[in-house]
Amino acid sequence: MAICNLDLPTQVTGLSLGSPEQLAGELAITVANALRDAIDTRGSAVLVVSGGRSPVAFFECLSGQALDWSKVTVSLADERFVPVSHPDSNEGLVRRHLLRGAAAGAQFLGLYHSAPGLDESAHMADAALGELGAIDVLVLGMGEDGHTASLFPSSPNLELALSADCPQRCLPMLAPSVPRQRLTLTLPLLASAHLTLLAVQGQAKLATLADALAGEDATAMPIRAFLRRPLEIHWCP
Repeated sequence: MAICNLDLPTQVTGLSLGSPEQLAGELAITVANALRDAIDTRGSAVLVVSGGRSPVAFFECLSGQALDWSKVTVSLADERFVPVSHPDSNEGLVRRHLLRGAAAGAQFLGLYHSAPGLDESAHMADAALGELGAIDVLVLGMGEDGHTASLFPSSPNLELALSADCPQRCLPMLAPSVPRQRLTLTLPLLASAHLTLLAVQGQAKLATLADALAGEDATAMPIRAFLRRPLEIHWCP
């Protein structure tokens, strides 16, 4: 069922699910099918996911999908500048909830690197991402301020990160909430994904989407950078 009350651009599709459990299951099936197609086509697949609290159920559903996980590389759209053992680590979240069972056979390319500071860690991540290859599936989330990945309004590097000719694959970013220091993939790499999915829950985020669709300034609401290109939105109340 289409998302009600949203006037979506022609290149954006929306699917309304009845519950978070249904959203997680439908999203997992969609991602798994796309990864299988990539493996069938060229022998490997790349999946880039987002962190935070919302994706846990999706990760657990996806980990149970029948895939040749040894041919899948998983990476992150963004990361917090904390060690993997820290409870706020997105890598830690993915390792606990996605890379388990058969899915533990997937390769993982993380963004966090132990370094004296955020800038050095971002530089190391940027170099490592040169090995990532083409992104087959990108799964994004969105905050009520319109941020996605760790592309936050007012972050010092936001304009560069959103520029179509940004030379870096990864940049340091600052979030309004703790942990403030973040690492994020930049728009040229994120926008190169063959399939981009946006998972959102709740009426408040539906209202955020409506606000984002009503304007053009991506620096005010970075999710707008993805609403003007092919995108599949999965939403539930």
